[in-house]
Amino acid sequence: MINRVVLIGRLTRDVELRYTQSGTAVGTFSLAVNRQFTNQAGEREADFINAVIWRKAAENFSNFTGKGALVAVEGRLQTRNYENNQGQRVYVTEVVVDNFSLLESRAESEKRRSQNGSSTPSNNGGNFGAPSDNSFSGVDPFASANQNSNSQSTATTQNDAPNPFAASGNTEIDISDDDLPF
Repeated sequence: MINRVVLIGRLTRDVELRYTQSGTAVGTFSLAVNRQFTNQAGEREADFINAVIWRKAAENFSNFTGKGALVAVEGRLQTRNYENNQGQRVYVTEVVVDNFSLLESRAESEKRRSQNGSSTPSNNGGNFGAPSDNSFSGVDPFASANQNSNSQSTATTQNDAPNPFAASGNTEIDISDDDLPF
């Protein structure tokens, strides 16, 4: 039997991160997913799908996303029920997220946040070692720590290092869409 769900949409609100009594992180959120067709008025409608994410992934998802963030989630559909305070049986259907991907750049998400009036990034200001302008100043993020410290000192003393992606004569490279592998 197969129970897999893949959704791409925007968060309708910030992730609500809580912890169980045993200390396990759990995040709940709602995802707005556009439908592929328009209604009679020519407007595109959206479905609002509830989701839950657990453990370290919940903490990461909460730190790196916010209201309006474009994300992809993968998981399974789950239904559960419980009895509320009024004695009524409540049924809940939600996606239990196993994996997620952030589909917009950090600059785009910060721009959207500033337009919405929120000036604080959702990751509590932590930039995890990368400069705020998203340039690595010549540091190879895949190199070992020793290689990075050496390249950082070299990059700071030689800001005129040649760009390996620039064409000869510092002109732009002419690439058509047909040349790209994707």
